[in-house]
Amino acid sequence: MDLETIFQTARLLVEDWAEKVETPAPNRLDFHMNRIQDLIPAVAGLRVKRLGYLSCITGLDPGVESPNLEVLYHFCSGPAIITLRFMVPKTGGVVPTLTQIIPSAESFERELSEMFGLQIAGLRNKDYLYLPDDWQAGDYPLRKDFNPSQISQPDQSR
Repeated sequence: MDLETIFQTARLLVEDWAEKVETPAPNRLDFHMNRIQDLIPAVAGLRVKRLGYLSCITGLDPGVESPNLEVLYHFCSGPAIITLRFMVPKTGGVVPTLTQIIPSAESFERELSEMFGLQIAGLRNKDYLYLPDDWQAGDYPLRKDFNPSQISQPDQSR
């Protein structure tokens, strides 16, 4: 499928759920989605139409003053990149797991949870991937308000 057909099909599937659609590069199509509840049907539509594989999930913190985080779901098909972008509250933010549709999403979702503090509804394994098991609850290293000097250091005197 060529780039134009991929993007045209994606627009037909997802555009009604988006508040804004933009093309930041000739091979990219970004959908700024209205509601996190639209994630599962949008992803299911992309999968049914074979418009790419989930290449990654990205978390972004726009800054300390923002009450939200942004979560981006990137789908790739050849040179085409389709991104579903969602704003999620920093406090109490919950996104549904994609593992029922895309089992390989688990590692991306676990990373999103431990690094940004978002809850992933329906995720079976919530163990840390990168942080130590005794990591301080409530400290999310990829948030802008994270202060690394607050981390307790292991005792080096032994």
